[in-house]
Amino acid sequence: MTRVITEEYLSQLLHQREPFSHKNDFGNALLVAGSRGMMGASLLAARACMRSGVGLLTVRVPRCGYEIMQLGLPEAKCETDNRTDYHTHIEWHSGIDAVAIGPGLGLHEETQEALIELLNRGLSSPGMPDPALILDADALNILSLHPHLLDKLPKDTILTPHPGEAKRLLNATGCGNCLVMAMKYGVVVILKDHYTNIHLPDGNIFRNENFGNAGMAVGGSGDTLTGILLGLRAQGYTAQEASILGVSLHAMAADLAIERGNESEESLLPSDITKWLGAAFKELQGD
Repeated sequence: MTRVITEEYLSQLLHQREPFSHKNDFGNALLVAGSRGMMGASLLAARACMRSGVGLLTVRVPRCGYEIMQLGLPEAKCETDNRTDYHTHIEWHSGIDAVAIGPGLGLHEETQEALIELLNRGLSSPGMPDPALILDADALNILSLHPHLLDKLPKDTILTPHPGEAKRLLNATGCGNCLVMAMKYGVVVILKDHYTNIHLPDGNIFRNENFGNAGMAVGGSGDTLTGILLGLRAQGYTAQEASILGVSLHAMAADLAIERGNESEESLLPSDITKWLGAAFKELQGD
């Protein structure tokens, strides 16, 4: 069954914050992203994550990205890989609630091996629940090159392919479409397109027809969406809730940047979407 997302439905999903809450109430997120020449993707995703309400964010980058992250987003912690230009290990301390991997990651052989090793060993830490997982961009391209890894994905992992990435995944797995993939592997597949469809493992599809515009067709928009999804998952939204709400907030913010700001579809940038996330949240809160 396909259901069109409405603002009324989104308002029902939105969590209300307690007045006397603190940062640990809103989750601990980890973003694994970036490589030399692609650090902008890390920064876009990280800023969107922070603007989505997460309590704590750590960004893991190659050493070449340390100063970029520390200066570009002082609100986030920054950890570095041993290598200067790309990732060779994907790891984290216990207590992480959600992990996003992929923006600007690159396809270096050692980076592929790091993701393969992670999925083979699992995400668990002793005595701790598994963190939620979001895979985007080059993490999806690595899955296409090593499709057996899809069997290793934790249930309710969120995959966020654009049509090109989806085609590679579908060809590699033999799945006829994204819904088949979602049901076969127990994951959520967000196909980013003019009408973004959210394919759920229970066989249902949620479609974003009411929000968004052609200004979003620019490099970096997907990185921004990944950051929003990471922030929501870390706060305790289910994979379905985070996907529906994240896709919609992302698109609503893009609309607000044009309707209330000074942007046009031609001038819209992913950083404008992040800037208008607060207004999108307020729309759903009825403010």
